[in-house]
Amino acid sequence: MNVFDVVVVVCGVLLTLGALLAIVRAEKGPSMLDRTVALDIVVTTMIAAIALYAAYYRRADVVPLLVVLSLVGFVGSVTVARFAAVEPEGEGRVRTREEVAAEEAEKRRLEQEEEEARRRRRRAAEDAATADAAAAPEPAVDETVAPSARETVEKTPDDEHHGGPADEETR
Repeated sequence: MNVFDVVVVVCGVLLTLGALLAIVRAEKGPSMLDRTVALDIVVTTMIAAIALYAAYYRRADVVPLLVVLSLVGFVGSVTVARFAAVEPEGEGRVRTREEVAAEEAEKRRLEQEEEEARRRRRRAAEDAATADAAAAPEPAVDETVAPSARETVEKTPDDEHHGGPADEETR
């Protein structure tokens, strides 16, 4: 094993270590820009690994692949940077499980409080209706009308159904 082989192995180990640390950084974040930089590093280490492969095996046919990866990495970084520039504060951060659980518990607590407030308002309205019904005198019942017909008798006839203007319309 000559010096060139040792240099290639050391470079390969360092590239692998750099890519792994960048992936860890992309996982932890906390912002979108941190993730973008980390993924840029991963693409750069891929390019460097391919260049190392090309240098070790003396292959020039992988140069177009290097150019394409470089352009894809650049365009991706610029695109993410453009959209991250208008990102609202705190939106680019991935929340932990504990934060998500706390937010969901708070949301459930607020929903339960709203439901309890609705129940209280409904009970108060029912109590008020019951009190009004108890305080109001009962209407006089016309004994000549059958009980089943009392519910369908209109208190005041409306014009539309009893010879009013609606009967004069042509249809």
